[in-house]
Amino acid sequence: MFFYLSKILWFFLQPLGLTTLLLFAGLAALAVSWRKTAASAFCAGFLVLFISSWTTFGALMLQPLEDRFARPDELPPGIAGIIVLGGGFEGAVNSVRGGYELASAGDRFVEAAVLARRFPGVPVVITGGSGALVFHGEPDADTAPRLLAALGVSPERLVLENESRNTYENAVFTRRLLQPDSTQNWLLVTSAFHMPRSVSLFRKAGFNVIAWPVDYRTTGEEWIGVAQDNAIDSLHTTTLAIREWVGLIAYRLTGRVDSLFPAP
Repeated sequence: MFFYLSKILWFFLQPLGLTTLLLFAGLAALAVSWRKTAASAFCAGFLVLFISSWTTFGALMLQPLEDRFARPDELPPGIAGIIVLGGGFEGAVNSVRGGYELASAGDRFVEAAVLARRFPGVPVVITGGSGALVFHGEPDADTAPRLLAALGVSPERLVLENESRNTYENAVFTRRLLQPDSTQNWLLVTSAFHMPRSVSLFRKAGFNVIAWPVDYRTTGEEWIGVAQDNAIDSLHTTTLAIREWVGLIAYRLTGRVDSLFPAP
């Protein structure tokens, strides 16, 4: 139920969804001659779209998420394994065409191959099914073996979890597979902006994780400004930032994590 509700609510909370809702509200108000209400709805929709697409608002929201966890300079001995969160493949394309087309978060799997070479004796855990409400694609855990094999990672090292639909299920289902204990250290690989929520969930599931962030979307040096990036990229960055903050708050309110903004 939480999964479906979150998908439906997210449509109306993301900038494009909210702008669309305000546009239709304005048109409905205009149809019944509520001109002031219609004008207010149109102006609000324009403002949402302008802030999301033409300012650094999204980057400024994303920066604290990306800066929260840095890669450690040194790692403790005895890494138990490498956990890679899904979300890095074009699942709909791969389900039809095969191969391993990478999405914008494809760095997760490139880094997985790099770490697999650095730690040749440990398992590489891929957790990620299809998180789409519609337009289902091939789960990342089904695609990843083809890419990792091409990059020299032995299939025998892979532990695959392809049923999870969100980060909460990533953590819970991976725990069922691995049964970790408190003496083990696991490298957790995901996008930098997604790391606070991921660390919090995997800690709650009983993992002692070491954050290994990839896929940075900001330089960390952005400041308040207008038209400093491509409008489409800015809109995407704003959407990512809102989703992560909403996800953190929702998971904290429902008790799925113990901390809204976990410490390193």
